Amino acid sequence: QVQLVESGGGLVQAGGSLRLSCAASGRTGSSYAMGWFRQAPGKEREFVAAIRWSGGSTYYADSVKGRFTISRDNAKNTVYLQMNSLKPEDTGVYYCAVVIGAPRYGSSWYSVADRYDYWGQGTQVTVSS
Repeated sequence: QVQLVESGGGLVQAGGSLRLSCAASGRTGSSYAMGWFRQAPGKEREFVAAIRWSGGSTYYADSVKGRFTISRDNAKNTVYLQMNSLKPEDTGVYYCAVVIGAPRYGSSWYSVADRYDYWGQGTQVTVSS
């Protein structure tokens, strides 16, 4: 079992920045990836970014490339999502997730929410215009 705890959400003006954190605990094994998804009211959950824990390969949705950066701290078993140049359309609940087994596929593989095995409770991000 894996537990995920997100933090760092909040209210920010357009153009501002936020950093989300997700601390993982439990039995992840050595081959896994962590991802961020978001869900706006009335919309489906969508992929934001992912990182393979071994090797550190990163994957991003086109909508956030160049603005968001996913990173990890191995010692703390924590993944971060640095969000810059935020837009109102970035508003939503952001979820951290873990997929056990991290094949060397591209972002299209990691963008499928159903592949992820464990999810955090979510943290709200609101970007005002």
